[in-house]
Amino acid sequence: MMNTFARRVLGTSLVVALALTACRDSDDDVAEAEPELSGTPANTIVTSKLLPHLDFLFNKLAVEKKDFALDGTKAFNGRDEFLPGKIAIGFSYLLIGTPESDPKFADYLGKYREIADLTIDDTNKTWGIFYYMSALNKLKNAGLLERAVSAETLAKLRTKLDWRTFVNPVDYTLINLPTNYYGVAFSIARLRELLGWEDGTGQQNLMAKMIKHYETYSEYGFSDETDGQGRFDRYSVLLIGEICQRLIETGLEVTPQLKGWLRKSVDLILLRLNVAGNGFDYGRSLGPYADTAFVEVLSAAAHLNVLTAKEKEIAYAFATRATAKFVQFWYDADMKSVNLWEKGRRTDTYRGKHRILGENLSLSHQLLYTTNLWNADGYKDKTPMDTDDFTDYLRGLPRTALTWFARGDYDRALVTYRDGLRVFSLPLVNGGNTYHRHNQYFAVPYSYNLLSGVADADYPHLQPKFTLAGGKQLIPAAYIKNVTTEEHGKTLTVRFRQTELDDVATGSPAPNASITAETTYVFEPGKITRTATYTPSGAAVPLDKISMEFGSFSDGATANGLRFAYQSGDVTAFEVQGLETCAVKSVATDTGYQTPTGGLKSNVACESGAAVLDKPLTIRWALEYKSPSVASFVPR
Repeated sequence: MMNTFARRVLGTSLVVALALTACRDSDDDVAEAEPELSGTPANTIVTSKLLPHLDFLFNKLAVEKKDFALDGTKAFNGRDEFLPGKIAIGFSYLLIGTPESDPKFADYLGKYREIADLTIDDTNKTWGIFYYMSALNKLKNAGLLERAVSAETLAKLRTKLDWRTFVNPVDYTLINLPTNYYGVAFSIARLRELLGWEDGTGQQNLMAKMIKHYETYSEYGFSDETDGQGRFDRYSVLLIGEICQRLIETGLEVTPQLKGWLRKSVDLILLRLNVAGNGFDYGRSLGPYADTAFVEVLSAAAHLNVLTAKEKEIAYAFATRATAKFVQFWYDADMKSVNLWEKGRRTDTYRGKHRILGENLSLSHQLLYTTNLWNADGYKDKTPMDTDDFTDYLRGLPRTALTWFARGDYDRALVTYRDGLRVFSLPLVNGGNTYHRHNQYFAVPYSYNLLSGVADADYPHLQPKFTLAGGKQLIPAAYIKNVTTEEHGKTLTVRFRQTELDDVATGSPAPNASITAETTYVFEPGKITRTATYTPSGAAVPLDKISMEFGSFSDGATANGLRFAYQSGDVTAFEVQGLETCAVKSVATDTGYQTPTGGLKSNVACESGAAVLDKPLTIRWALEYKSPSVASFVPR
């Protein structure tokens, strides 16, 4: 008979064996989720993959000139307002990085000069001006400026490349642009100063204006892209990283105040690190820019010693993964281009395919200049930490976090929930003018290749749309108050209320107090539940209908009443209560359901018909997903 001690030893051994088995299963998931070159030095990736691609584009442009086309799209179509600047900065890496003793140098030099003359009269605004100024400064520092750009073209550039084209020089206000453009304007002014084209007054005043905006609308260190409406998205976190990068580039001091704001962004990003190299998962202008935003912030923070020694190793490992993801996923060999637009992918109209050449160049620039910063800090050709050490760090990150953006009449915050190696984001923000009604900004969970909004889309993803009798449409989007979170074991409960819903008829949010909302989210391993109660605040509200949808990367759904079970994908079930009907359909070929990373497979559309809302109505949904699961760099 086995004694008590032996039974305990056996029991412990079984527990350890089961744990190791689970770990091995997770390791298999990680291997599938991470890009192939995750263990390759970042500098090796950019020199072996990105620079040859730039060489291809450079030579193609030199031959085709204004007839240049990629994947059937002409680059010089008059719709890319940044193209000359992106051409200047993108191809500067080839010229500056090639020794004069190399036969390619003379060829690059002649082509660069010719292309500068070719594009001098083309439209080049804001970001394009900055990129061009940055290229000129790099050429000057390399002793190549007068050889790479003709005197006549350089004289024209001195007039054309000016921050005053989009900033009022009297009061230093932006002209119809979001606040991240303060960073663009400051950078241009500083670079003009370095080239001797103006004194330091402009850059000093623009920096002061930018800091004042932070102090006025960004009490927690994250930039509101509006003047107080509460649009906190990718750029709210990235902007301070860009500012610090420009200060590093132009030799200005990064003050303790700026480093403090940079650390705020670092803390938010560290919570979202993952094995796939995935970046932001909500808001506008995602795609590869979601990933490079993390890389830009982390490289600046590492260079400025805002990171600890351990965090630097982690940040470098993530940057390598994001770079590896770019060359494996975002670059499309069939197109000979980055791909933000084809094979099920969809991006904002702002980044449409008409910008195909510019997107290739600006994304390559972001990965090249951040890699060069890592190189300067001693990481050149350094192999990143192995996957086991990286995932051990990720598993040790906090399970939950509430990151405040702003508090006042309304709360603005980001809730983070980590289920193992999978990260969920719950943004409680306001998309502001034009974006408030787009589902990229809804107060619903997002997680890479599991839960995703669609660029520029307004279908009611995971939150109801109330169509009132007469046609007015209200959504519970913009006016969030009293955010609270409670963590018990592995469960996170989030609550908030809304005393007004958002009228989607106008470009800017408009409050409508006829219906109020109380919402509760419960996150637990393998399951998310949203319960929201909608109450008429005064008189009964006649409704034409209520609608809600759930688009998923999972497929093969079968219905049992209002519960749907999926045969494939990370979502395993979705169930709704409080609405009358739900039906599932395939959306695999529907462009209206294409996300930045790829097309959704199925969509559950729910609806209730005409009624009078004269008492509280509770609408609940529960989503079940594979747990543990790891978000891949590619939809599965």
